[in-house]
Amino acid sequence: MDYPGFGLSEGLHCYIHSFDRLVDDVIEQYNKTKEDPDFRTIPCFLFGESMGGAVALKMHLKQPNAWSGAILVAPMCKIDDDMVPPWILKQILIGVANILPKQKFVPQKDLAEVAFRDIKKRKLVPYNVIAYKDKPRLRTALELLRITAEIEQNLDKVSLPMMILHGENDIVTDPSLAKRCMRKQAARIRTLSYTRMLAILFLKVNQMI
Repeated sequence: MDYPGFGLSEGLHCYIHSFDRLVDDVIEQYNKTKEDPDFRTIPCFLFGESMGGAVALKMHLKQPNAWSGAILVAPMCKIDDDMVPPWILKQILIGVANILPKQKFVPQKDLAEVAFRDIKKRKLVPYNVIAYKDKPRLRTALELLRITAEIEQNLDKVSLPMMILHGENDIVTDPSLAKRCMRKQAARIRTLSYTRMLAILFLKVNQMI
């Protein structure tokens, strides 16, 4: 589903004032779906890619017994240290965000450059008219940093059967946390690591994008 401000949904493009509120909106939507008589008795699984992986994990932490399992693709449960601003800059951004939360001040690497191995696919990114290609908005960036830290601190509470797919060379969402999760809960979680792959994993058999 498209979150407010993402995809074709209404709202300021790529602005997240509260990640928890976003997750609550998703829970409300799927609770309504699950109340449909056609779906009440069938298993319900979560699927999330990148930020959607963080949404799925937060949904599980808020509703530990509501879901049958999950598939996470390059889940944003830890942002790579190279993508995180230095501590002093982060403190400055926190202060500025209280005044100008919607401004695009956060420095960021070119995500297409670090997410796609295939140069041809990388060159197609500017033609995706609904994709956000600017610097992250202040509040959005800080919420993503906050929520990934929260997920990392609550890994021991994850009890959902899960499959995690991650590119070993992903430098956007750090795959180390998925591996740590696998080590702690090997009976319930299976991790598939793709050699030399980056953040984008939607691919055909034997295709590396």
